[in-house]
Amino acid sequence: MDFWRLKRVDKMAHYFTNDDVKSNERKIIIIFKEKKYIMNTDNGVFSKKGLDFGTRTLLENIPFEKIKGDILDFGCGYGPIAIVVADCADVNVDGIDVNLRSLKLATKNANLNNVKVNFFESDIYSNVKKKYDFIITNPPIRVGKEILNKILIGAKNYLKEDGELYFVINKDQGAKSLAKSLEKYYLVTIIAKNKGFYIINCKNHKI
Repeated sequence: MDFWRLKRVDKMAHYFTNDDVKSNERKIIIIFKEKKYIMNTDNGVFSKKGLDFGTRTLLENIPFEKIKGDILDFGCGYGPIAIVVADCADVNVDGIDVNLRSLKLATKNANLNNVKVNFFESDIYSNVKKKYDFIITNPPIRVGKEILNKILIGAKNYLKEDGELYFVINKDQGAKSLAKSLEKYYLVTIIAKNKGFYIINCKNHKI
């Protein structure tokens, strides 16, 4: 069952479907840690005009010195998280999304920035076949609580025994209550706050 597509009925639905949105591909520049990344973006993808503040805040608070092994970028879009992580750490990176246009751009962007990332389509975790050391995501909050729980709680099933989930959420979107609810499944730490955005770390552990 395609949970994302069933839930998306508002004006942002094109981010979660493969409807025929007219293409207008363009290049943008992202600067992170004084390095320039060139990205192709297009209509029908998230944050097409540049790196959004939440994603930037997430990247700025990822402890790259401890990132290792296998990494999953959930909801990768055109690939900024996966590409930056692959460039900044010696890791194996996968990126998943339901939007085929995003995945096509992400593959193109990885090649453009000379990094290796395996991008593939997956509705939530339907096509994910392995477990990861880290899952990193700017999750699609507006899909609603039910689907958000499938993403964040469901991540536990795709983390290795000591794996960790990193995600960003705005205070106005229920960051505090969400962090509290996740304590039933993870060791939860709010590692940073910036202009209302919370960066939350969830460490996998046995219940």
